[in-house]
Amino acid sequence: MPSRMRVGFLFVSVLLCYLGMAQAGSFFKVGEPAPNFTLNSLNGAKVSLEQFKGKVVVLGLFHICKPCLEQGTNLQKVSEATKGKQVAVVGINSSGDSQSNVSEFLQTFPLKVTYPYLLDPEQRTDELYGGGKFIPNVYVIDQQGLIRWQRVGNFFTDGTLAGHEMILVEVEKLLAASMPSSM
Repeated sequence: MPSRMRVGFLFVSVLLCYLGMAQAGSFFKVGEPAPNFTLNSLNGAKVSLEQFKGKVVVLGLFHICKPCLEQGTNLQKVSEATKGKQVAVVGINSSGDSQSNVSEFLQTFPLKVTYPYLLDPEQRTDELYGGGKFIPNVYVIDQQGLIRWQRVGNFFTDGTLAGHEMILVEVEKLLAASMPSSM
């Protein structure tokens, strides 16, 4: 490919990437109430976001894809690191995949997923949280139900995902803010 074509291709690629990030930025709702939902988990239990009020919630919206596998694994690490704390980790298959396909997908994770993994056959959470083509998404929601941190699409300019350490920092900030100060 001639160098002029490569430069043009590179320019178009970078432009599309920035346009995608700008569009994703319009979905950011930091400081706003997290939209409630009620969905069924893989084992059939009804789970709603509202039932976790008073806890820090780490919410992941996923499809069946490699980045979602990686981010879902990061959420498992967060779940393990916050055991015994006022934290709930919740994953949602927001693309409407079948229960059997989602179960099969979870079997490919390098760590066994122990946090509630919900099914969204009508893809409402993608609409509510502005996901869809920007997947995986991770939200950290405070004890009052406000979105305090998020990564829509989760990819940074270097192509990496929001690692579990980064998510834990945000969770720990919210936990520390809710602790009574000693005098």
